Amino acid sequence: MKVPAMIAAELRRLTASKMGIIALIALVCVPILYGGLYLWANQDPYAKFPEVPVALVVDDAGAPAPTTGTEAETGETVNYGEDVAENLIDGNAFDWQRMSADEAADALREGTVDFTVTIPDDFSSALTSAAGDDPHQARIELETNDANNYLASSMGTQAVEKIRSSVAEMVGSEAAERLLTGLSDVRDNLVTAADGASQLTDGANTAATGSATLADGTSQLADGTSQLAGGASELAGGASQLAGGAATLASGAQQVSDGNRQLADVADRAGSAVQQATDALPQARQDIATVLTDQGLTQEEIDRVLSTLDPLGTRLEEGNATVQNAVDKVDQLAAGAESVASGASQLASGTQTLASGAQTLAGGAQTVATGAAAARDGAAQLRDGLGTLASGAAELRDGLSDGVEQIPASTPDLRALQADTIADPVKVSSDKVASAEDYGAGLAPFFAALSAWIGIYALFLIVKPISRRAVTALHSPIRVTLAGWLTPAMLGAVQMVGLMGILAITLGFTFNNPIGTLGVMIFASATFAAIILTLNVWLGSVGQFLGLVLMVLQLVTAGGTFPWQTLPAPLAALHHVLPLGYVVDAMRQLMYGGDLGRAGWDLVVLGIWLVGALLLAAIGVTRMTHRRTLRDLQPSLIG
Repeated sequence: MKVPAMIAAELRRLTASKMGIIALIALVCVPILYGGLYLWANQDPYAKFPEVPVALVVDDAGAPAPTTGTEAETGETVNYGEDVAENLIDGNAFDWQRMSADEAADALREGTVDFTVTIPDDFSSALTSAAGDDPHQARIELETNDANNYLASSMGTQAVEKIRSSVAEMVGSEAAERLLTGLSDVRDNLVTAADGASQLTDGANTAATGSATLADGTSQLADGTSQLAGGASELAGGASQLAGGAATLASGAQQVSDGNRQLADVADRAGSAVQQATDALPQARQDIATVLTDQGLTQEEIDRVLSTLDPLGTRLEEGNATVQNAVDKVDQLAAGAESVASGASQLASGTQTLASGAQTLAGGAQTVATGAAAARDGAAQLRDGLGTLASGAAELRDGLSDGVEQIPASTPDLRALQADTIADPVKVSSDKVASAEDYGAGLAPFFAALSAWIGIYALFLIVKPISRRAVTALHSPIRVTLAGWLTPAMLGAVQMVGLMGILAITLGFTFNNPIGTLGVMIFASATFAAIILTLNVWLGSVGQFLGLVLMVLQLVTAGGTFPWQTLPAPLAALHHVLPLGYVVDAMRQLMYGGDLGRAGWDLVVLGIWLVGALLLAAIGVTRMTHRRTLRDLQPSLIG
């Protein structure tokens, strides 16, 4: 009997009765129902999140609006809690329901909400505390109830983390903008300071130059005042001697003046006498003439006598003139002597004052010399200090200029962009090499592969692994094996075509390579048929049970949900051996547009499982052919 004939005989047996047809149809639909219903239920659970009830409690009392630190407080307040609440409600990520704390606690306990999010009363004050002297973190309180749903707790944790990151970004952006505004103000002040430092440098340089000149001048002054002090001491000594000499001179001058005054008095008396004599001469001539006349002398005689006397009168007048002139000279001498005496007295007094002043001058000159020396030293220190000041001012100017260059100029728009960048410096750029459109599509390869195994396992509940009649008739073990494998393989192909229709049409999943994906599903179903066939051939009903055990092992090791790397080491090792993981990987590569080379290697592994299982099954059938018993000749309970 040929293989098609044996397959046709088995199909006739399966469809010989209405119940058989119903059973066959039901078993063919098992993977369609299992895979289709599960994937339908989990096609896109994230789209249903807006229907998940969540309690939102906002107790935030607000806080004063923060400033840049360079401006006065405005008296305005902020309430970040209300801002967060509005954003959450507008975002529609969950069915947010505003409640009081007591209402939220009751709702969570009763299961009317899946979790609660509480924004405490110090939320805003904590967010603004970074600018004060008591910085502390703000809190968002999450309360869950795993008795309601464990995944709801996980969703709550993720939701609160998103709230935290969004609040951190918002507050960080505001804080960064305030910081940048403050830095801009600092930069403006630094520019002003740099200009002032430049002026200071110029002034310090000028002062340093002047101080050097001052130092030279004070040095010369010190030298001069030292010489002055020496000269003043000498002047004081000379002035003392001069005062002594002037006193002696005054005394002598006074004596001379007194003598001259006596001489002048005598001269005045002599002059007066001579003047009287001169003045009396005309009268005396007249008297003599009268006497001579009285004596009887002739006028001629009288004239001769008078001519004799007239030269004497002339000489007397001349002598009087000389005497009067001499008296005048003596009077002038006396007056000059008095002036000299007075001047000498004044000179003596002046020289005494001079001596006293010179002594004072000497003391003052010494003090000046000492002060000039101190001034010289101070001027030298001032020169050095101003030199240091000029150098420091230059460094300050250069440092402020460098500081200005280090702080870039900005505009409000630029600061806003910078603040956003600082608050959220990393932007995730997602580029998928292969992409699943939604959660259901992500699970489809795993559940399709699992459905293929379940479908084949269910078929072997009614399909005979091996026709015992064919074995008894000593048909070729290879033909018997192929017939026993092809029957469930073909029915499995029908299952996979039906499941593919559900995935592509009913659920609307997209396939990058639909033909290749369907081919992998059919090939996987055929491979599973060979494996379960082999278990049945060698172990009978025990083998059928082991098929269930093998399904459970593959359920946890295939890596259909979590990455297989998260498995314990023994289960991870099984992942590399059992076929279901390779089916899942091949479907992912073809369904999402991944690496066709990987899919090819997965099919090679499946091919090894297929060929190996068929060889083992053929060996088992050969063994059955050569070791028949009377029991083998009895009709099977299932046909």
